[in-house]
Amino acid sequence: QVQLVESGGGLVQTGGSLRLSCAASGRTYTMGWFRQAPGKEREFVAAIDWSRSTYYADSVKGRFTISRDNARNTVALQMNSLKPEDTAVYYCAASTSVFSSMWSVSNYGYWGQGTQVTVSS
Repeated sequence: QVQLVESGGGLVQTGGSLRLSCAASGRTYTMGWFRQAPGKEREFVAAIDWSRSTYYADSVKGRFTISRDNARNTVALQMNSLKPEDTAVYYCAASTSVFSSMWSVSNYGYWGQGTQVTVSS
């Protein structure tokens, strides 16, 4: 069983930056970030596998950067040029399995508690 603890998030103005961090209690293969806005489904944001191959949603490419420290079992999401439409609860996710569909919620067996990101206009 892997536990995920997130930190970061908060309130920022349009164009600002925030950094989210997530620490896993055990070793994982893929780690990712999803987000969920009120009234919407949870959506994929970014993911990174053990080899540090990265994957991004089109909506965040060029603005967000995902990274990981395998020795410390941590993953971070650097978010720049934030927009009001980035406002959501952001969830850290992890899997100990290998899969190719990084954007699929069902592939991740472990989830953090979520952290609020609010971007004001």
